[in-house]
Amino acid sequence: MIVDIVLQIVKIIVIFAVILTCVAYLTLMERRCLGFFQVRLGPNRVGPWGLFQPIADGLKLFFKEDMTVLHANKFYFILAPVISFVAVLSCFAVVPFAGNAYIIDIPVAVLYLMAISSMGVYGVLLAGWSSNNKYSAMGGYRATAQMISYEIPLALALVGVLILSGSMSIVDIVNSQNGMWYIVKQPLGFIIFLICILAETNRCPFDLYECENELVAGYQTCYSSMKFGLFYIGEYAHIFLACCLITLFYLGGWNGPVLPALAWFFIKVFFCAFCFIWIRATYPRVRYDQLMNLSWKVVLPLAFLNLIVTAVIKVMF
Repeated sequence: MIVDIVLQIVKIIVIFAVILTCVAYLTLMERRCLGFFQVRLGPNRVGPWGLFQPIADGLKLFFKEDMTVLHANKFYFILAPVISFVAVLSCFAVVPFAGNAYIIDIPVAVLYLMAISSMGVYGVLLAGWSSNNKYSAMGGYRATAQMISYEIPLALALVGVLILSGSMSIVDIVNSQNGMWYIVKQPLGFIIFLICILAETNRCPFDLYECENELVAGYQTCYSSMKFGLFYIGEYAHIFLACCLITLFYLGGWNGPVLPALAWFFIKVFFCAFCFIWIRATYPRVRYDQLMNLSWKVVLPLAFLNLIVTAVIKVMF
């Protein structure tokens, strides 16, 4: 019993260390790729090829002066970044990296993911409200409306995958893709999921609650030091989580020939991350009314259509 507990604790520490390392170097990957797209160098001075840049950035944030604005609600001001950080890290408890490389596999893992990932909006909303700053508050309100609007079609897109796999266990969903990936069986569902996950993770062209030309920096305007750092880590952890979910639900997870399962999983995840960066470098930011119209008038009806067609085909064949 004690040995099992110790092994589980070691597994948790190792998996979270891998996640935080991947998140740190995802920031470097984004800066270097954006530099390539924009015909500039990107960070390449701190360590060989700039590999120590994420470490330098983390140390710099840690030693920055930590300030709290005078009229802020201090309890919620401090609590907000903790909620954002803990909510996204908690999701990784049910994310498998290979057949047995996961913390826990529960029969309702998809339901757990949807519930816990939705908690992140409370951190953003609290940050905007507790700052007592109109720009921060507007960023928080935008975030709430945006995340609620895109969670509905995102969940409907996932229901198509659940119908085909017949399970809410992520391990079972991956195993059910041995013959054919769900991106082939669910092309419309994949497109809907990709659009929604871009909006959920606040990525271009949907980064409306950090819209610098309108909101200074949105909900983060009044934050500094590691409180800002927790938001920053949480946002990139959310992007890494999104890439993991695309890989698991639509790209066959760790399935692939010749290479080990873990290698296939991380190749697919970082390919998805590169596509996120590519989209950021390609598309301009949309207006807020366009964002909401896309959700309610285009993506949501298509999600219902995809769900109905998937259910009919499943019943008939």
